[in-house]
Amino acid sequence: MQHKLFNLVTQTAKQSKDQAYSAIQPARYLKARNKKQVGQGKTVLITGASSGLGEEMARLFAELGYNLAICARRTDRLEQLTIELTDSYPTIRVEYKALDVSDYDAIFKVFKAFKADFAQIDRVVVNAGVGESRRIGKGRFETNRRTAEINFVSALAQCEAGMQIFRAQNSGHLVVISSMSAMRGLPKHMTTYGATKAGLAHLAEGIRADMLLTNLPIKVSTIYPGYIRTEINTNAKPLPFEVDVDTGTKAIVAAIEAEVDEACVPSLPWSIVGQAMKHLPLSVVNKIS
Repeated sequence: MQHKLFNLVTQTAKQSKDQAYSAIQPARYLKARNKKQVGQGKTVLITGASSGLGEEMARLFAELGYNLAICARRTDRLEQLTIELTDSYPTIRVEYKALDVSDYDAIFKVFKAFKADFAQIDRVVVNAGVGESRRIGKGRFETNRRTAEINFVSALAQCEAGMQIFRAQNSGHLVVISSMSAMRGLPKHMTTYGATKAGLAHLAEGIRADMLLTNLPIKVSTIYPGYIRTEINTNAKPLPFEVDVDTGTKAIVAAIEAEVDEACVPSLPWSIVGQAMKHLPLSVVNKIS
């Protein structure tokens, strides 16, 4: 059964065997990499690291031995996380800075400051974003505009700042956190949110295409998380195929570590659901959105 599952994921996602292994058994994949301390001497920059997926990714990367450059608006949360991680993993270095990603100039300043702190940034995870949007035509343009600006224009600035560092180094790994909602246009409060995540996914693919065109040794990964329960959506109603934050974040970090081009996470069922979403009638897609 597991062999058939392995072949299914490999064929569906067009992944290497190592990438398929990270998709099918992310916890075991990360455990093996933890034993090797694969992040030793390397630095990961994560935006939106004060809560949710960003905070949990920071914990997992720290466990793998990475130094961390973490930023968000809530510096009190970042300070607590820094103390926790340096106490738990005394061999790593953690630096934090305040960053409101709606301030585009600040994005470039903070990224450059982290580069100066660590000398080299090996991976940038574009994670900061908001989930609030409203039905189109209901008089909530300002809410939708803010979501579009934070999730796409601010992400564009983060990609620009990260890629400037990577081009100067001639190395690096850009990771963008998109969403399964990027697969199709979605109704109600998901319309603007899904559109921004689709735009972000296309932006990342365009950067990846440019790396292929110019033959630069810079990796670009697009991660499409499914429904993951975090403190941000604690009180939301249960959603289809939902997983807890530990399961979801391990799937995300395993995909990042495998340096996939694209990954729906957790891979099962989302790699299959993602393909279905692209082809099913909208009336059917609506039922799982």
